[in-house]
Amino acid sequence: MSQDNLIDFDAERARRVHDIKEKRLNEMRDAFEQALPLNAAKKKSKRKPKKR
Repeated sequence: MSQDNLIDFDAERARRVHDIKEKRLNEMRDAFEQALPLNAAKKKSKRKPKKR
């Protein structure tokens, strides 16, 4: 039997769990961004006041 076909189930499971947690984290970030939009998204223009 060839050694090339061995699968490290522990590493595969760790990667899958990481992907699941990363997906959940991204969903939570999106939910918080919709509920509480960051003020950094809006840029205020710094204009000079008009001369009178």
